[in-house]
Amino acid sequence: MSIRITNTFGTAHNVSETNPAHVTSCDAYRLPLVGTIVPGSPGYEDMVSMLRDNGHDTRPEGYGLIFLESEEFSATYFGSIAQIEQYKRENTDGKATFDASQGVMYAKWPQGKGWDDYLPHTFWNAAARGAIADGVGLVTAFAHNEAPGAEVIVYEFEGKWLPDSNPTQMITYHCTACHQDTFHDSGHVHENTGPTSRRWTARQARQHISSAAQNGVGGTNSACRPNNGEMLRVVNAVARDMWGTTGNALPDTDDAYCATKGPCSIVRELRAGVRPPVYRS
Repeated sequence: MSIRITNTFGTAHNVSETNPAHVTSCDAYRLPLVGTIVPGSPGYEDMVSMLRDNGHDTRPEGYGLIFLESEEFSATYFGSIAQIEQYKRENTDGKATFDASQGVMYAKWPQGKGWDDYLPHTFWNAAARGAIADGVGLVTAFAHNEAPGAEVIVYEFEGKWLPDSNPTQMITYHCTACHQDTFHDSGHVHENTGPTSRRWTARQARQHISSAAQNGVGGTNSACRPNNGEMLRVVNAVARDMWGTTGNALPDTDDAYCATKGPCSIVRELRAGVRPPVYRS
């Protein structure tokens, strides 16, 4: 079946004709990193091995690099050092362009020996661009196909893997139709280290929407399964019995709980431009 996934804000992306969760390209990118590598640079031989393997190692003097990124995609441009130095001189106002036909473009940012030391962690939300803080903010959002008004939201945040661990930069998604907390859904919260983290998280968000479209909200095989407050009612019943009270210790619906103590509370503050507390601290 054909599933249409629509961005509710951010850049539109191109996807595979057969898989709406697989992003293949983007028409608009940020260029957050520009640099050069030359023979003798730490890790140079390992860094150019990808060029050598593809017959593109044609510049013995070294390479100028431009790293491109969008919310869900990234690419790396290898060109001449002279071209990149000219680009840097012309880009003082942030409006310069470069001729990609002069070099070679690869999908994604490289990883591995050499590259892991060369490339810093980068976040979609950067304080230098006016964000609340580095790695804190919304990345993208998609309209939910089956639940009118609901969204699946990808966001960067500060959290802890365990209550007694150190805070770290994280990225995940949240569906406002089912209000599942991805901390309890193994493999859906990631350390936020750059474009690859964003791409994978956004892919999981798209898969969540696709699952709802194929299997329905609440379907046995659907990833989008609202709990309808079942666990909250159990906890409240136990608390009333233990404490001999008549009131509820927690909100008795998932949306109310999420709005005060869960991911919705984080998203609300991010949208208001407020830095949320470290999650699970």
